[in-house]
Amino acid sequence: MFEKSDEQLIAKALQGNKKAWISLLKRYEKQVYNYGLRMTGKNEDALDLMQEVFISVFRNLASYRNDGSFRSWLFKIAHFRCIEFYRRKKPMLGIDDAPEEACGDISAAETIAINQKNEQLIKAMQQLPLAQKTVVELKFFGQFTFDEIALQTGMSANTAKSRLYGALAKLKQIMEIEYV
Repeated sequence: MFEKSDEQLIAKALQGNKKAWISLLKRYEKQVYNYGLRMTGKNEDALDLMQEVFISVFRNLASYRNDGSFRSWLFKIAHFRCIEFYRRKKPMLGIDDAPEEACGDISAAETIAINQKNEQLIKAMQQLPLAQKTVVELKFFGQFTFDEIALQTGMSANTAKSRLYGALAKLKQIMEIEYV
């Protein structure tokens, strides 16, 4: 069966088609949740952030103008909801509720090592300023270009690059000091 494009689903959702809205939500819920988890460090906060993002998308879907990709517009909303989250709440360092992912044919020891590295990275990212954390998240986990990051965050592409390189230097330092 052929998968409908985001634009087709949006058009149907705007006409009141609930299945189209649910399909659109399901297409992006894991990406938005993972974004929230990496940005907040806590399962509950990531779920709350995801809910806020999709409520905003639902309320503002009619304002989507198809200037760029829907995914880019969605993550712009996620970025602003994350900023609001940090304004309401101080960042938490705990990651006890981070989900464990199935890893196919990887041994139990390798799975444990991967999970520990993921937890260390999430903890280290929590020590970055929000602007740097956002750029790292969008570039590496969201796989956006610097131009797309600039569009989403309102900074220039060069600023995004310098924040990324600054964040990588800090992450390297944090990881070397705390996890050697």
